[in-house]
Amino acid sequence: MQALAEAIPAWGRELGLADVRIAAIDLTAEETGLQAWLDAGMHGEMHYMASHGMKRARPAELVPGTVRVISARIDYLPQDASPDWRANERRRHGDPGAAVVSVYARGRDYHKVLRNRLQKLAERIAEKAGPFGYRVFTDSAPVLEVALADKSGLGWRGKHTLLLNRQAGSMFFLGEIYTDLPLPVDAPMAPHCGTCHACIDACPTQAIVGPYRLDARRCISYLTIELKGSIPEDLRPLIGNRIYGCDDCQLVCPWNKFAQRAVVPDFEVRNGLDAASLIDLFAWSEEEFNRRLEGSPIRRIGHESWLRNIAVALGNAAAGQGARPGMVAALKARADHPSEMVREHVTWALARHQ
Repeated sequence: MQALAEAIPAWGRELGLADVRIAAIDLTAEETGLQAWLDAGMHGEMHYMASHGMKRARPAELVPGTVRVISARIDYLPQDASPDWRANERRRHGDPGAAVVSVYARGRDYHKVLRNRLQKLAERIAEKAGPFGYRVFTDSAPVLEVALADKSGLGWRGKHTLLLNRQAGSMFFLGEIYTDLPLPVDAPMAPHCGTCHACIDACPTQAIVGPYRLDARRCISYLTIELKGSIPEDLRPLIGNRIYGCDDCQLVCPWNKFAQRAVVPDFEVRNGLDAASLIDLFAWSEEEFNRRLEGSPIRRIGHESWLRNIAVALGNAAAGQGARPGMVAALKARADHPSEMVREHVTWALARHQ
């Protein structure tokens, strides 16, 4: 088992994984906090967060026989990202006509990319150890992936609730292999946030209600991705020009000056989503949306939510000197959209331009 545990990280790197560590499965210490978060309703409409009870914190209940979790990270910052990429992202936030898509979502859907590599890693382990029990997860089941990654030594939980790593910041995805192999475990990494609270201060909607505590109902990623209905009116102005996800807490984190570039081409920018305008994206038909975003994580929200999000951003562009020629015309072109939700957000946006 020791020799196998020492070989697994190297095999992972051959598959494009940045780091692979091994964790024990006792997450008892996480259960109280998880239950309190659910009881407070901070998961919003993400009913799947509560539907499995405490199974999320009990790996052996999710996959009987599990005694270890192989936790992996894969970096997603595009290879051609400039040294001052964080400053570039903040500049786009200041351009009311720019459509801001979270960095992680500009390339291929990470679920398939990471899952395929973890599956190949499991097959490599089987070649060496013989048939063994395992299941691969990439944000696809009730798994406390940050807690497991923290326990494995991949990093530590930051105050924004994301995993942080001294050598890689937080611009990476996590995935797991639940296994019945009694592998030796890795030591956790000491936390290094100290007294810093930049992420808490930077959140546009104040969704980080305290260190390590996120109210998803206020989070822009939740509002633009997970929420299926209307975005609360009091939160719309705070979203700015972010149309899919939000990176603000990561952009201000000092550790992300060490963010690593992706070693796989899958996360390179597609459809010019690092430089797109709100007007151009708002003009996409449903057919064009589905065709252009095939293989993208964005496609899963559907064209209706896509238009909802962009309508809010176009409405926010009316503040100050943000309005651009063509914005009102673009909104009016969608004023009679078949979706009541789209019409509602377009009406709100047009009122902002009056």
